[in-house]
Amino acid sequence: MEPIYIELIQTLKTHIDEKRIITDPTLTLAYGTDASFYRMVPKIILQLDTLDEVVLTIKACNEKQIPITFRAAGTSLSGQAISDSVLITLTTNWRNHKIIDEGEQIWLQPGVIGADANKYLSPYGRMIGPDPASINTCKIGGIAANNASGMCCGTSKNSYKTLAGMTVVLADGTVLDTLDDSSIESFKFSHKELLSDLTILAQECQNNSDIADKIRHKYRLKNTTGYSLNSLVDYDDPIDILQHLLIGSEGTLGFIADITYNTVIDHAFKASGLFLFADIETTCFAVSELSKTDVAAVELMDSRSLASVANEPGMPDFIAELEAKGNKEAAAILVEMHAVDEQDLATQVKAITSIINQFSPIEAVEFSRDATVCAQLWAIRKGLFPAVGAVRETGTTVIIEDVAFPLAQLAPAVRDLQNLFIKHEYNEAIIFGHALAGNLHFVFTQAFETESEINRYSAFMDDVAQLVAVEYKGSLKAEHGTGRNMAPYVELEWGKDGYELMQKIKRIFDTTGILNPGVILNSDHESHIKNLKEMPAADELIDKCIECGFCEPVCPSRNLSLTPRQRNTVYREIRRLYKTNEDPAKLAEMEKVFRYQGIDTCAATGLCGDRCPVGINTGDLMRKLREDHSSLAKTIASWTADHFEGVTSATKLGLGAANGVHSLIGTNNMRAITKAAHKLSGKRVPLWTPHLPRPAKDIATIKINSVGKEKVVYFPSCASRNMGTEKNAIDSRPLAEVTISLLEKAGYDVILPDDVKNQCCGMPYKSKGFVDTANSKMGDLQASLWQASKQGEYPILMDTSPCASLSKEALQKELSIYEPFKFVAEYVLPRLAITPQKEPVMLHITCTSRKSGLAGVIQQVTEACAENVIIPEDIQCCGFAGDKGFTKPELNASALASLKSEVPDNCTEGYSNSRTCEIGLSEHSGIEYRSILYLVDKVS
Repeated sequence: MEPIYIELIQTLKTHIDEKRIITDPTLTLAYGTDASFYRMVPKIILQLDTLDEVVLTIKACNEKQIPITFRAAGTSLSGQAISDSVLITLTTNWRNHKIIDEGEQIWLQPGVIGADANKYLSPYGRMIGPDPASINTCKIGGIAANNASGMCCGTSKNSYKTLAGMTVVLADGTVLDTLDDSSIESFKFSHKELLSDLTILAQECQNNSDIADKIRHKYRLKNTTGYSLNSLVDYDDPIDILQHLLIGSEGTLGFIADITYNTVIDHAFKASGLFLFADIETTCFAVSELSKTDVAAVELMDSRSLASVANEPGMPDFIAELEAKGNKEAAAILVEMHAVDEQDLATQVKAITSIINQFSPIEAVEFSRDATVCAQLWAIRKGLFPAVGAVRETGTTVIIEDVAFPLAQLAPAVRDLQNLFIKHEYNEAIIFGHALAGNLHFVFTQAFETESEINRYSAFMDDVAQLVAVEYKGSLKAEHGTGRNMAPYVELEWGKDGYELMQKIKRIFDTTGILNPGVILNSDHESHIKNLKEMPAADELIDKCIECGFCEPVCPSRNLSLTPRQRNTVYREIRRLYKTNEDPAKLAEMEKVFRYQGIDTCAATGLCGDRCPVGINTGDLMRKLREDHSSLAKTIASWTADHFEGVTSATKLGLGAANGVHSLIGTNNMRAITKAAHKLSGKRVPLWTPHLPRPAKDIATIKINSVGKEKVVYFPSCASRNMGTEKNAIDSRPLAEVTISLLEKAGYDVILPDDVKNQCCGMPYKSKGFVDTANSKMGDLQASLWQASKQGEYPILMDTSPCASLSKEALQKELSIYEPFKFVAEYVLPRLAITPQKEPVMLHITCTSRKSGLAGVIQQVTEACAENVIIPEDIQCCGFAGDKGFTKPELNASALASLKSEVPDNCTEGYSNSRTCEIGLSEHSGIEYRSILYLVDKVS
C-alpha cells in the first residue's frame, strides 16, 4: 500500500474504530463489488458511523488529495459506486427517519431502504415519489444521488421534483443543512464565492436562450445524463441550485447526509390490465394516446420480451402461444390506474378501455382490481430482466441500458434499436420500459473475455449513442445514472456548451477532484470499456449470479461478515485463482479468510434465494463447501444417526449438567467461565447463555388422554424433545406437554409416531453437509409418519418451523405437514374460545416461515391472541441457524443487534415457532421468547 494511504489510516484511526477501516484484500474485493459490469478493488473501505466521521474523512482525503467514493446499497448499474481508492460505506446507524406534518414530508437518512420509507409512510396513505425497481434493496442515499425514478414516478415525482431539503457535506468537509436558517447564513458567509459562481452560471444559462431551451427540452424527457442542469433554469436562489445539483450527482459533488422529501399520495384503489397489439407501431400509438390521460403507468414490452417469460408460471396462454404462431411483431403494454375511490376507478377503467380498444388489441387481460391478478401481471414485467440473466451463457454478464426518446418518435426508435441488435448480433436482446416517459430499457448478455467481444460492445454503444443522442435528441441515461459507462458520451448528448457547464460545476464544488473521479465526467473516451468485470465459472449453484445485491437486506450475516452477493464474488475469484495458478499465496490467504467470512458464518437460510432475480440460494453452495468428505466424519455422522436416542439422551445430560453448574455458581460466573472456554478453544466450545434450556421431560412420561374422535399426529422435534424451558421460565412446562394439552383442549386425540425418540427430520445433518445421512433419517421419519397418519389421512403437527419446512420439501406429498401457526389457524382456533390478552407481545417470523409464505398467517394468529403485537423492523432471520447460535454466537448477536431497542418497556414475552431461534431471541431481547403454542394455550 502506498505511503499516502498508510498516513490516511493513521489519521483516521485516532477517531474511527480500526475494525471499520478495512484493508484486507479479500474483504476489499467483496465489499467493493456493485451491480454494474465494472470491477475496481478499493485500497481502503471505511464503514462510517456518524456525520463527524464523514466530515473527518472527507477533510483528510481532501487535504491529501486522495479520491473517495460513497456507496449506499451498491445496486447501481452504471459503475458509479466502485473505487480503486477509498470507498465510504455506512453502518446501520444511518437508518433513522422522521415523519413530518402527518406524512406530508419525511426526513430520511441515506441508509434507509426505499421500501422501508414507504412502510413508514403507509399509515398516512403517502409514499416517496421515486419507485425504482430495486426499491426493496436500494437506499435513500443512492436514490437521491442517482435521481432514480421507476414505473410510476415519471418526471414529476422523482427526487429532484419532490426535494424539500437536505444536509450535504461538501468536498472541503463543510456541512450545510438547507432547511436550517442558521446553517444557511453561516454557509453564505463561508462559501460566498461558491454561491456567487452558481448564481453567475444560472444567470448565464437563463440569458442564453439556446442553452436554456436545450435544457428544458432535455428535462421534458427522463434524463440523468450528466448533472442536473435544469436547476440552473428552474431556480434563482443559489442554495436551491446547490441542493438540486446534488440530486443525480452520483457522489461527485458532495455527500448527502440526509434528505427531506415532499411525499405523494399512495392510492388505495388500483387496477391493472395487459393488452397485446399486432405490432410495435400500433402499440406506440396507443401509448401516445394514453399519455394524454392520468393513467399511472404504461409499461411497454416487445415481442422478444414476451417470449423470454412465455414459459414462466402464471403467464397468460396467449403469451406462450406467440412464438408457436410465429408472431414476432407483436408488442404489449401493461397499464395501471390509481384512483381516490371505487367510483373514480370505475370511471377511469371505462375511459381507458375505450381508448385502448381504438387500437384493436389482439389479446388482453382486461383491467382487474384483484390484487392477485395484478401481482401476476406485474410479475411479467418484473421478470424480464432476470429472464435474460437466467438463460445467459456462463461467463457472460447481463447489461441493462436505459434510454429515453421523445414519445412521438417511440415507434421508429424501437425499430432502430432492434436493427442495431441485428447489426451487432445481440440476438437475445429485449426491449421494455416506462413508455409514458419514452423511457426504454434494453437488456442483453455480453462477454468481456476477448478483445473482439469488447470491441463489439464498444461499437454497439457508439451506435446507440449516435442513435439516441444525435438522431433522436433523446437521453442516453433516463434513470440509471451516468456512471462510468455513459461518461464518454456526455458531451455527445449535451454538446460543447452543456459539457463545459458541467465541468464548471464540478470545479466549483470539488476543486481538488477527489469526489468519485471518472464518474459523470471523464476525459478518457474508452473509460466505458476499462475495468470490466470478469464473471468466470465457479459453481453451477451460483454461476447465474448477476451481483445485483437484491439478496443483501435479508441476509443475517450482512453486518458481520459477507452477504450472498459478496460470497459469490469471492468464491468466483477463488475458483479463478485455482484455474490460473497465478498467485498461490493470494489464493491461500483468500481461502483462509473465506472459511470464516463466507462459509462458517453463513446461516444458510435460503432467504437470499427468494430475493434473487435468478433464484440463487448461496446457502446451498456454503453447505456444499462445508461438507466433510473424510471417512471419519461420515462415520461419526452415520453412527450418531443410528444411535440417535442415545445421542439425544447425552445432550439432555449435558443440558442438565450446565443447568446444575449455573445454579451453583450463578449467572455472572457462568458467563465468564464459558466465555473464556469458548475463546481459549478457538471457539470450538459452544458459548453458554443463561437462556440455555433445562433438559426436557421424557416424552414417554407425558400423559396423553383420549378426548375425541378426530386424530392428529404430533411429531415433537428433537429440539423440543431435548430442550425444556429456561431456568426462570414464565411457564415451566416443556413444549411437548403444552402442545398435547392444547390439542386435547381443542378436542383431538393425539398420536405420537412409533419410536419417536429415534426420529429426526435430518436437518442437523443436512446443514453440515452430510446429505446421505440426512436423507436416511428423512426416510425413517417418512415411514413412521406414514404409518402414524394412516397413510396421510390425519394431519401432522411439527412443533418447530425448520423441521416442518424441510419435511414438506423432502417427504411424500400425501402427508399433510404443518408448523404451529398454520396448524393453529386451521385446526385449533376454530374450536376454541379465545380471549386476547391486553399485554403486548413480540413476534418473530422465522426465515423458514417467510420462505413458506406464512408471514401473514403468523401475524393473524398472534393478533387473535394478543391486542398489541410488535414485529421488529429489519430482522428477517435471527441468525441462530441450528447450533451456530452456540458455536458462532456473533452471527446471532449481529442479526439481532436492533432487537432489544424495539421491545417496549411493558412487554415481557415474545413468541415464535422454532425452539433454537427462541434461545437467541431471548438472549438478545431481554425477555423470554417461546413457542406460539404457549400463548394460544394461555388465552384459550
